[in-house]
Amino acid sequence: MLTAEENERLTHVGPGSAMGELMRRYWHPIAGSSQLDDEPVMGVRLLGEDLVLYRDRGGRVGLLGDHCPHRKASLEYGIPEDEGLRCCYHGWLFDQQGHCLEQPAEPPESTFKERIQHLAYPAQELGGLVFAYLGPEPAPLLPRYDVFVWDDAWRDVGMTDLPCNWLQCMENSIDLTHVDWLHGHYYDYVRERAGEPKRTNRVYGGAHHVKIGFDLFEHGIVKRRVLEGGDEKDWTWQEGTNPLVFPNMTRAGGNGSLQIRVPIDDTHTRTFLYSCYRPNDGRKVPPQDRVPIYDVPLRLPNGKFKTDWITGQDMMAWVTQGPIMDRTDEKLGASDQGLIFYRKVLLEQMETIERGDDPLGVIRDASRNVLIELKRERVRSAPTFMDNHWQQFSPIYEQARELMTPRGAQ
Repeated sequence: MLTAEENERLTHVGPGSAMGELMRRYWHPIAGSSQLDDEPVMGVRLLGEDLVLYRDRGGRVGLLGDHCPHRKASLEYGIPEDEGLRCCYHGWLFDQQGHCLEQPAEPPESTFKERIQHLAYPAQELGGLVFAYLGPEPAPLLPRYDVFVWDDAWRDVGMTDLPCNWLQCMENSIDLTHVDWLHGHYYDYVRERAGEPKRTNRVYGGAHHVKIGFDLFEHGIVKRRVLEGGDEKDWTWQEGTNPLVFPNMTRAGGNGSLQIRVPIDDTHTRTFLYSCYRPNDGRKVPPQDRVPIYDVPLRLPNGKFKTDWITGQDMMAWVTQGPIMDRTDEKLGASDQGLIFYRKVLLEQMETIERGDDPLGVIRDASRNVLIELKRERVRSAPTFMDNHWQQFSPIYEQARELMTPRGAQ
């Protein structure tokens, strides 16, 4: 268990907090690019800060403080122009760096605008997402993980906002034994209640974990497991399975998708289910002009959580732990070594930035950032994984399934 002070240190993400300072050393997705196609100015909240994301008429994205420094009107109602965003109230124009370019009501000879510096943060687009960096300059490179940059793939992104702290979402990713029960026995119970048969393709064959282990690697944490009936010669132990990409991503599925848990503030988390559909037989795919964004439902009409799919079961577990899980009275056992390891790494990385060094996974060398290959699991074929997860939500599921089915297998 943790003390109240330790729990606060690990969970609070606002400006000046220890975890907030660590999180501000990384790029975080805040929206889908296609959302800005539909609405070029939108309010966003990240790490406890209210901001405005926009795309100007030159196609550049920018991220500014949410209220104009002049008379505090909301820039969410600003007008995108060729060189930035103009406040709708008195016409002050701001560029991507927060410089004030124009003040239409001031005298032509005035230098007042040159003394105005509005809050602005770097923003970049990659793989159909818009990423933001809220930390100190110089900003590190935006990591070019494989799923974001493969040119022979289709993508879509599910999003949902959860009323809980980010850490309980991420601790789930390092808690290997929950798979046996939440996604095994409980899933079968949900299907039984719905009058459906037990699954024949249960996660990892339904076998229980008999040994788990964790190691650091360049971009996060390798998760190792030995399943019932197996031994340490198995690939699940030798190679490790889907990694945790530090600090708040986890690999999901054999074809290389990501789940990203972004702290909105201390008690809210935006989850991105980033799916990448890529043929396994080397075929070229048609270009994808737009990466669709879709809403992932959290609850049923009766108010209960939607738990007839794997990530829905996870989200139920996270949210029901409370807005910020009270870790002062949790009862951890030997099977919880992953949580203990992850918390230790988080605390160590806080100390790293307090010394003035870059934390785990931060990239500044462009030669190492062309395409970062992350481990993918062997355990499930991609179409089967898609069946179990995204079929009921994905707007391109049927097209992607056809895309990923090898020739001759139809």
